[in-house]
Amino acid sequence: MKVLLHLNINGQIHDVYVPVQKTLLEVLREDLGLPGTKHGCELGECGACTVLVDGNPVLSCLTLPVEVQHSKIETVEGLGNTTNPHPLQQEFAARGAAQCGYCTPGMLMSAKALLDKKPLVNQDEIKTALSGNLCRCTGYQRILDAVEAAGQRMAAEAEPVKGD
Repeated sequence: MKVLLHLNINGQIHDVYVPVQKTLLEVLREDLGLPGTKHGCELGECGACTVLVDGNPVLSCLTLPVEVQHSKIETVEGLGNTTNPHPLQQEFAARGAAQCGYCTPGMLMSAKALLDKKPLVNQDEIKTALSGNLCRCTGYQRILDAVEAAGQRMAAEAEPVKGD
């Protein structure tokens, strides 16, 4: 059975007609052409498929789109771009936090959820927020440093400019 869904993804409404058993991950990649969200384990264990639903990290491999059609969905494609990258993207690049890059979209989205709520975080808070995201390449320290630095930048950018 197929259903017509209206999905708000990265600020745009997408109408898709898909089988009810198709996951959000499959709809994003196959039906909407958003390949940034990665297929990983497809068991909810690696975090490569993490997207934000109403600002909260969600494993898209375990989520049916019908469950989130009235929510705001953010994917890594909505985070930033080459002309206007998000501070997380800038810090991941500057600090070598992305090696093979497969886990990076999920890491970025989990980190964004954390920093949107609280930009000034310590490494223990970052570890907790990223605990559902696995990386096989970096050893995590570069990722933790990048998230912490991005949070500091975001906090500094959010501070009101004081007049002379």
